Amino acid sequence: MAIAHVKTALCLDHQRGHLFAWTPVFLGIGIAVYFALPVEPTDQMVRWGWFALACLCGLVWYAPADMRPLVAAIALIIAGGLLGSFRANIMAAPTLEWRYYGAVEGRVIGIDRSQSDKPRVTLDQVILDRVPTAKTPKKVRLVLHGDLDASVLKPGDTVMTTGHLSPPSGPAEPNGFDFQKFAWFQQLGAVGYTRVPVLKLHQDGAGGWSAKVFALRMAASRAIQDKVPGPNGAVAAALLTGDRSAIPQEALRDLRASNLAHLLAISGLHMGLLAGFVFATMRYGLALFPAMALRWPIKKIAATVALIAAAAYLVISGGTVATQRAFIMVAVMHVAILIGRRALTLRSVAMAALIVLILRPEALIGPGFQMSFAATTALVFVFALIKGVDFGLPSWAKAVLTVVISSGVAGFATAPFAAAHFNQVAHFGLVANLLTVPLMGAVIMPAAVIAVVVWPLGLHGLALWVMAKGIAWVLLIADWIAGIDGALGHVVTPHVSVLPLLSLSALVVILWQGSRRWIGVAGVVCALIIWPFTERPVVLIAESGGLIGVMGPEGRVMNKPKGDGFAASNWLENDGDPVPQSVSFNRNVVEKTAIRIYDLEGLDLLHVTGKDGKNAFDHCHSNTWVVTNKPLGEVAGDCVFLDADKLKQTGSIALFRRADGWHVLTAHDAAGQRIWNARKNKNRPTGVPLSVPNTQQPVNVVLAN
Repeated sequence: MAIAHVKTALCLDHQRGHLFAWTPVFLGIGIAVYFALPVEPTDQMVRWGWFALACLCGLVWYAPADMRPLVAAIALIIAGGLLGSFRANIMAAPTLEWRYYGAVEGRVIGIDRSQSDKPRVTLDQVILDRVPTAKTPKKVRLVLHGDLDASVLKPGDTVMTTGHLSPPSGPAEPNGFDFQKFAWFQQLGAVGYTRVPVLKLHQDGAGGWSAKVFALRMAASRAIQDKVPGPNGAVAAALLTGDRSAIPQEALRDLRASNLAHLLAISGLHMGLLAGFVFATMRYGLALFPAMALRWPIKKIAATVALIAAAAYLVISGGTVATQRAFIMVAVMHVAILIGRRALTLRSVAMAALIVLILRPEALIGPGFQMSFAATTALVFVFALIKGVDFGLPSWAKAVLTVVISSGVAGFATAPFAAAHFNQVAHFGLVANLLTVPLMGAVIMPAAVIAVVVWPLGLHGLALWVMAKGIAWVLLIADWIAGIDGALGHVVTPHVSVLPLLSLSALVVILWQGSRRWIGVAGVVCALIIWPFTERPVVLIAESGGLIGVMGPEGRVMNKPKGDGFAASNWLENDGDPVPQSVSFNRNVVEKTAIRIYDLEGLDLLHVTGKDGKNAFDHCHSNTWVVTNKPLGEVAGDCVFLDADKLKQTGSIALFRRADGWHVLTAHDAAGQRIWNARKNKNRPTGVPLSVPNTQQPVNVVLAN
């Protein structure tokens, strides 16, 4: 009787043949749960998890048929959690535990540009002066400041310089982007900068095959830019080799503002266009020879050649996570052709997602995975719905309609994820994509394929010229769209529940069979309603103690016009208000003093800076918080006192105003005690007392001298 009730409640009879598409969903839920845990699972918990998984796998075979999907779903959730734990542990690598200044030696394995548009190199085989090998990071990343030129460096070179290194930083605000977690899965143990020349110790080090491929990529990038100078050549190099280091910042801003930045990332679009062009060329080319067309399986031959071309593109473009994900999706679809199945189905998309999650579970929480599979899943679903519908249009109009529908569906599906991760919405992105994506498929990518094929013959000039003309059009459209008033909107970072609710609800609509699928629409609507009401902190305090941001009538007000720029820009972007830090400071200009008081009606927040402030401050009163960027030692009085040393223990701090008074959240409490922040938790006291008066007064932000 109970089984019958479960069967009726879940409507499993209608789901037969469609359950496989749910496999990556439940695996992803388990992975998401692992990353959301407040503490790292103990070894005993992991062992119990494996035991439970084994029992459930056995139960799947012996359970009644109607209960097997439910048992399998639970098993997949547990498997996802175990997979995340396994991946996090095997990626363990030494992380620098202190600020370091001195000699840095290593092999060049990456050359790109930082957010400040400075050259940046990534090194492995690192040697640090007076640092034991066991504590030396596996990889470090250095930004080259001043007039230092990275163009003289080549992949595989062993280099040496003198630089400043620090451990990867935690979130700029509680529940913000955790670079420390990101760096852990990149095995990046330290980041920093240098202002002195980088010296070559050994030129063109042999290295492994990855170093050779990297060297080939950079050589190809330079050759393309020599042939096609300027922004057009820089974008062409990015499309063919993945090297975006030469693209001007102005062009990047225009592409982002017009929602065309995805054209630079070697993702599903590029991989699909390339494989599709090769597949079509091979199939129709072989069809011109009747003897071959009648005797050979030309469709499977074309799929094999396209798969090989996609694999070659994966290698030459650098094999980034996004490119690997795109290749897996394309490979699954072409393998489906080889075994006589339809290439583009929800089952194929599910298989690709499953492979990506097994290989890189951490990809789930990144924007690349979410946007790629959101677009692909939505496109497959929508075109399956309209399959067979006769719009009564001529062939050319149907082609135009297909492009419009594709761009609209992909843009609509990815917009929430782009807005959540990047806090911006391109209002005219659909127009920009309609004017550029067809050209990308019909001109730019085919010209790129032809250029690569005829390159050994020295005939690539014409193909690169055609490619450059197409890219010039894309950049022209990006500049035009970005220049329109109101082209770019900004949104607040959503509550942590919004994206999971939105994603799972949309998946119910797409994957569930039967009329009850439309229940998912209610979940999507709820997520979109919750988003604008996301609560932002009234007060944010940077880990350095040097920056404070207080929410005022016109937006967040910074206590200084520059300094701690990374934290300031993150706060303002998460507020949905990405103005320059100087503009935020000028919203309430006060005279620069050693001690500044923020009167929050029931809570006095004092900010003490510099040596003068240290000398002027000797005691504090109750109902007071004191923040300083200097170690002050013991201070008399009954207050919450946060100097530089204590802030290192808590991380950045957020103060929220609720109906029952003030609430405090620290970055370390929000991040929990996880394997990627074990260094900071190792020496952290178990109790750092933080409290504020329980006042019912409304917040009135006043900055006073």
